[in-house]
Amino acid sequence: MIVSQSVMAQAQSAPSSFSSLAERVSPSVVNITTSTMVAGRTGPQGIVPEGSPFEDFFREFQNPNGDPEGDRPRRSSALGSGFVVSEDGYIVTNNHVIEGADEITIEFFSGKELDATLVGTDPNTDIALLKVEADEPLSFVKFGNSDDSKVGDWVMAMGNPLGQGFSVSAGIVSARNRALSGTYDDYIQTDAAINRGNSGGPLFNMNGDVIGVNTAILSPNGGSIGIGFSMASNVVTKVVDQLKQFGETRRGWLGVRIQDVTPDMAEATGLASTDGAMVSDVPDGPAKDAGMKSGDVIVSFDGKPVTDTRQLVRIVGNTEVGKAVRVVVNRNGNTETLLVTLGRREETSEAVPASQEQSTPEAPATKDIMGLTLSPLTAELRSELGLAESAKGLAVTDVDPASEAYEKGLREGDVITEAGQAEVLSLNDLEDKISEARDAGRKSILMLVRRGGDPRFVALTIEDN
Repeated sequence: MIVSQSVMAQAQSAPSSFSSLAERVSPSVVNITTSTMVAGRTGPQGIVPEGSPFEDFFREFQNPNGDPEGDRPRRSSALGSGFVVSEDGYIVTNNHVIEGADEITIEFFSGKELDATLVGTDPNTDIALLKVEADEPLSFVKFGNSDDSKVGDWVMAMGNPLGQGFSVSAGIVSARNRALSGTYDDYIQTDAAINRGNSGGPLFNMNGDVIGVNTAILSPNGGSIGIGFSMASNVVTKVVDQLKQFGETRRGWLGVRIQDVTPDMAEATGLASTDGAMVSDVPDGPAKDAGMKSGDVIVSFDGKPVTDTRQLVRIVGNTEVGKAVRVVVNRNGNTETLLVTLGRREETSEAVPASQEQSTPEAPATKDIMGLTLSPLTAELRSELGLAESAKGLAVTDVDPASEAYEKGLREGDVITEAGQAEVLSLNDLEDKISEARDAGRKSILMLVRRGGDPRFVALTIEDN
């Protein structure tokens, strides 16, 4: 059988053993035991009605030994993993491993145990930083560059699976840049066996550098089926540095609402591709101060090309608070560069649209356009839709269920405030913008739709004459 040289080279690069690597990094990997005071048993409440003849039976069933303290608070223990990242005793683990714990105990590979204190946590990335005080410098491991890891690379996981003690498993990088449910997610997927108790443990590359923190598994039965997720080290290192310095995270804040650019939105605005993040709203904040506008498409942030909203959120969050960054936007087909001084995400709440000026009163009228029955906002409609007196635009009073507008999520009660990236106050305004788009050879028109104050852009196909 003939085997190509490239396949032979790949086969030769596979490690014959992980023993030397495991021996080298084991002293830096720890087991974590937490102790938490929880409420005691509450008897048969919720099982049988109070006063039922079965009440005594269920009380004995829940407390078979007749423990007089059965209803009192008791301690509950949990197990997890972690790893030492500095000789003076800083330890990284998952937030869910230590969340709510009253006591945290660290067990080292040697069997030595030390009590740990909590330095800080970041629930957004499920990372926690602990600190122990030791009489001598501790063995520690370094973070590697997770961006250098490639699908197919060998990796090794270490931890305390199912409370069985120190354990090693190996596999490959199955996928990169996975997102689960968090805003700042950037997971490495691996088929190395990860089980409950591995949470917070390190994922090593073959150089012994930590490229991920084992955080979650996908499993129908609670055990490993070869789909595990480790938070990428390039996310973790920034979180750890901030927790060590401030005891909390300090993420950059741009101050915009954004959405991905779809192919029909790109066509409607004359964009060459769907790369970038479209700004749907600019409340009071850093972006507004810098002159950013609704309808801008952010194509570059601090020198980094922007591909979509998820990537933009991550790179903004990882940028230093107070830094002045250059943000390149596409505005009406032209490129503009704005200088934005970032605020701090943790000091803000979700911004709401700024109040708008009162529109010019207009006689009530309705018209069917692109499957939508539209009417200019009146005092009566504002009251009916629960809108502020300053709200302006065209109210959607009905949507044809067979229309493209319905398919794209428009519903009765929505308000169209812009079309063709210009304000619309009347039905004539909308018809004029549709005509302009048609004359320019556009197949669709971009409209800014608000629902309950939340804005989003929708591109609708222009009807034929």
